Amino acid sequence: MNNKFNVETFVRYKKENKKISMLTAYDFSTAKIFDEAGVDVLLVGDSLGMVVQGLDSTLEVTINDMIYHCRCVRKGANRAFVVGDMPFLTYQISVEESVRNAGRLIQQGKAQAVKLEGGKNIRDKICAIVDAQIPVMGHIGLTPQSVNVFGGFKVQGKDLVRAEAVLQDAIAVQEAGAFAVVLEGIPEKLSKLISETISIPTIGIGAGRYCDGQVLVMHDLMGMFSGQSPKFSKQYANLGLIMENATQKYIKEVQSSTFPEVKHTFTMDDDIINALKERY
Repeated sequence: MNNKFNVETFVRYKKENKKISMLTAYDFSTAKIFDEAGVDVLLVGDSLGMVVQGLDSTLEVTINDMIYHCRCVRKGANRAFVVGDMPFLTYQISVEESVRNAGRLIQQGKAQAVKLEGGKNIRDKICAIVDAQIPVMGHIGLTPQSVNVFGGFKVQGKDLVRAEAVLQDAIAVQEAGAFAVVLEGIPEKLSKLISETISIPTIGIGAGRYCDGQVLVMHDLMGMFSGQSPKFSKQYANLGLIMENATQKYIKEVQSSTFPEVKHTFTMDDDIINALKERY
């Protein structure tokens, strides 16, 4: 039996009430580790703008950036399903551009699906991409590409009007043909209602316990940054501290000439060295 995760697996997991695990990945080696650990989905997020490129938001990430990182991640994925984010201004301008850029992520980036932020406002784009035989994952609620409209990274859907708008977005994304939808930064009760209302799986990030799956940014999961983590994330390791300690140990050994040791070196015949000394 083929155990590779695919679009049909998303549907089956929802029906069987099995939770979907998703993590961001941006390179081959990390993707390979996550894949071998058994994660279901690898998201090549435009969050790379912040955690890889050091930017203040995701808005400067380009389609070429996404293609490059998707290719890297896909090389490390065997079982896991690879989803690539459509970055800012690659689908907002026209239907034609949306399909073209989605196609590039599939054809050149080797992603298996694309993710778009938005609901009712991008329904036509989702429909067109799906019509082009490209699987689409939606993303509603707190959508980072709209950070300037929201006035920051703020929880969405806390009053009746906005909660209904988020619910309508979820329904619109499903009707447009998306196979799953990310719910970000919304109250738990609202995400529960959405998960019960629509038939496609919901993947939560800061959306509580009742989604059909969860996603975290790998740098938050692994403790790669110092400082305060988002409220919705959980740190499962402190790789940042481990890497810092290892680096300090390496520096000390280089400075004291205790690295490299003999076991780290390569040998050669003394006759060759003597011959070279005679010539030079």
